[in-house]
Amino acid sequence: MAHIHDLTALEQAEAVRSLELSPVEITKHYLERIERLDPEVGAFVTLTADRALDEARRAEALALEGADLPPLLGVPIPIKDLNLVKDVPIHFGSATYEGFVAPVDDSVVERLRDAGTIMIGKTATPEFGLPCYTETYVSPPSRTPWDLTRSAGGSSGGAAAAVAAGLAPAAQGSDGAGSIRIPASVCGLYGIKPTRGRISFAPIVPDLAGLSTNGPIARTVADAAALLSVMAHNQPGDLYIAPPSPVGFTEAVTREPGRLKIGRNATPVVPGSEVHPDVMAAYEKASALLESLGHEVVDMPPPFDPSIVTEFEKLWFCFACMHPVDPSLEPRLRPLTRWLRARGFATTAPEFLQAQATLQTATRFGFLVMNEYDAVLTPTVTQPPVPVGWFEDVEDPEETFHRMERFAPFAAIYNVSGQPAVNLPLHWTDGGLPIGVMLAGRFGDEATLISVSAQVEAAVGGFWGDRRPALW
Repeated sequence: MAHIHDLTALEQAEAVRSLELSPVEITKHYLERIERLDPEVGAFVTLTADRALDEARRAEALALEGADLPPLLGVPIPIKDLNLVKDVPIHFGSATYEGFVAPVDDSVVERLRDAGTIMIGKTATPEFGLPCYTETYVSPPSRTPWDLTRSAGGSSGGAAAAVAAGLAPAAQGSDGAGSIRIPASVCGLYGIKPTRGRISFAPIVPDLAGLSTNGPIARTVADAAALLSVMAHNQPGDLYIAPPSPVGFTEAVTREPGRLKIGRNATPVVPGSEVHPDVMAAYEKASALLESLGHEVVDMPPPFDPSIVTEFEKLWFCFACMHPVDPSLEPRLRPLTRWLRARGFATTAPEFLQAQATLQTATRFGFLVMNEYDAVLTPTVTQPPVPVGWFEDVEDPEETFHRMERFAPFAAIYNVSGQPAVNLPLHWTDGGLPIGVMLAGRFGDEATLISVSAQVEAAVGGFWGDRRPALW
């Protein structure tokens, strides 16, 4: 038999149902790999080994009973350290929250538990989830397993590093400006940012402008669709509720997408951004592959212009202020976080509201362009994975922030619009570094994205060409 970590999440769930594998055996396998490999990878900030084994024993007993089993029984799924898991420490990526223990579960954590998953630990995230790289004062940097000198991205950097290194079969992440798709790209994974309002942030985290959402990171489309199916829900008090999907997410994996009209655009909205030749090679490769599958791929005008960037920045500055920090602990904040919060506290309420209004108006006009297509193809990021420390090898936090913007100018557009978007791990450089491309879908239509993603995955073959990093 293959190693346990060679199996997909769905294959592990089936092995548990058929009693070929025990949840305890699966959990011990991953805990051993984490202990051995994670000091190099930096995927986890908190490991919950005892709790995980207790959950695995309960799952094993349930599997032996054999009736009405949850869909992902016995499958280890880590939780990002921006999400609350009752009685487990949560840092939010910040040294200012050391010693804080979550008082309740996030509702998405409850959904994953109800689906039978095993919570093996909390994955690393940058401070308050703000940067697109995962380097903090509370845990080692998260590194892409394809080259351990390079960043795993962020803010779901730990989650992506864990899946790419075979430390978890799949993971829960979240995405406020590309935080699922960016690390999926630099770690060679499939990630879904769902439609705004598809997954609740209840009971504590506000949805406010609707930029952020939870979502899955996985090696395969089917695993991601299965996770999305159990994560999708709403709770009383949610400000946004996505329209019902016309097709179930797991059903969409095996459904033919039909011939799609796909618009493509590789013009970054952020001034000064330059798209690396390797990224353009991935973009052209994806275009040709989609055309070979029978889709119409046409160049489209950019749906947004650079005027939206300063308005989005105002929201980002203000959201940096959402986590309360004791003034005596502010010296523990990283320089970038202090700079972002200073800008946020200096932004007036009318300025914030006007920025929100301007972005909504821009989105309405953007949809006039994007709704002419079934999907939109762009690069995910502008460069191959960058070295750990690259974003901060300048003394000025403002320059660090602008480097982030130039690195990931494509992803945040779909947080503004609320559309679903996925990263397809289709290309590797000659040096073996992964580069993803992004497909965005119509509002509420994750199903079409999942269907065409599964079609592309099948055309490429295996684990996206049967690629695995050396430490696998």
